[in-house]
Amino acid sequence: MRNGRFLVIAGLAILIGCGNMETTPAGNTAAPKWKPTYHLAFATQTPKPNPAGVTLPSIGYTLSSKDWERRAALVVRLDAPAKNAQPGKDRLILDPVDIPGTGGNLPDKYMDMADKQLAKLLADRCMKGTVKLRVAIVRSSIRPVADDAEINSKLLSDWLPTEVVFKNPHPKC
Repeated sequence: MRNGRFLVIAGLAILIGCGNMETTPAGNTAAPKWKPTYHLAFATQTPKPNPAGVTLPSIGYTLSSKDWERRAALVVRLDAPAKNAQPGKDRLILDPVDIPGTGGNLPDKYMDMADKQLAKLLADRCMKGTVKLRVAIVRSSIRPVADDAEINSKLLSDWLPTEVVFKNPHPKC
């Protein structure tokens, strides 16, 4: 009987809460701000023309924390709605690539592959002319068909906006 009373009192104390709840500052309830692991920047030189019809400028990266990722994937997201827009199909997630150090540029072969895949995406959407887009790098564990929530949870850099000119070599629209 005595143990039963003790359990009831202990249970009520847990449900009601112990201590003064006003000891935590009211302004300290926000979550800590996310800081990118990498900072991206485009090369200042004009990109060379690509037979695919679009050329992304060379993307440089700099490590900004001690959390060095050895592999990452590039994500390209279209900013403008396309004629044949499909939900969730406004982005391109490339295969992961090795990041060779704490600073440098993404490999040229990787950027050529990105140009070809971006040209196919833009051609499928019947886009032409100047196209606004954003790029970021994410953890290599991302799925090729990731949604916005997964992309945001695996971001390693901030989104970097740019404009590219798309000249569709095989217009079908």
